[in-house]
Amino acid sequence: MPKEPIAMAGEILIVAEAAPHLKVAAKAVYTMAQNAELPWFKVRGQWRFRRQDLDTWMAAQVAGAGAPGPPATKAKAPTRKGRGRR
Repeated sequence: MPKEPIAMAGEILIVAEAAPHLKVAAKAVYTMAQNAELPWFKVRGQWRFRRQDLDTWMAAQVAGAGAPGPPATKAKAPTRKGRGRR
């Protein structure tokens, strides 16, 4: 009987499995999911990730790596407090 492939296209991952797939800490996966930076869904309150969705997301991140990022914000000049006009 043939063995099943290790990574199935419709494979569902939990946070502990998604983290090494993305090469980040589990806490980073939670944060990115909460900020809607990763494709996710919940099953009875537990975070789940489709491997295919993560792979597609990673490919899009790599494709956009050469694109310019958001414009840099100009720092405000420090203000002097506690000094009145003379």
